[in-house]
Amino acid sequence: QVQLAESGGGSVQAGGSLRLSCATSTSTYNTKCIGWFRQAPGKEREAVATIYTGGMLIGTSYADSVRGRFTISQANTGRTVYLQMNGLKPEDTAMYYCAADPTVASRSDCSVAAGGSFGYWGQGTQVTVSS
Repeated sequence: QVQLAESGGGSVQAGGSLRLSCATSTSTYNTKCIGWFRQAPGKEREAVATIYTGGMLIGTSYADSVRGRFTISQANTGRTVYLQMNGLKPEDTAMYYCAADPTVASRSDCSVAAGGSFGYWGQGTQVTVSS
């Protein structure tokens, strides 16, 4: 059983920055694949970024809409995954969730494009960007 808890959301003006945190109940080595997702009212949930932490090489991937502005990383403690969001736009406004997929077999299976079976989810943190 993996428990996740997001924090760091808030309200900022366009162009501002926020750093979201996802605290995990077990080592990110065991959770293997952590993803950040977001869902805006009336829209489908979309994957924003993923990080593979289940091996010697870390792997990250990003949605086209955030590449170059957002950075996913893990803390040295191995119990927290961050999403640094710079250059925020009003269209980034959404509830942001982190999720874990401990079933991935390899780094290539942990990506925005691959999808995955994220069976563990946090409660979400709201990000609001005003113009």
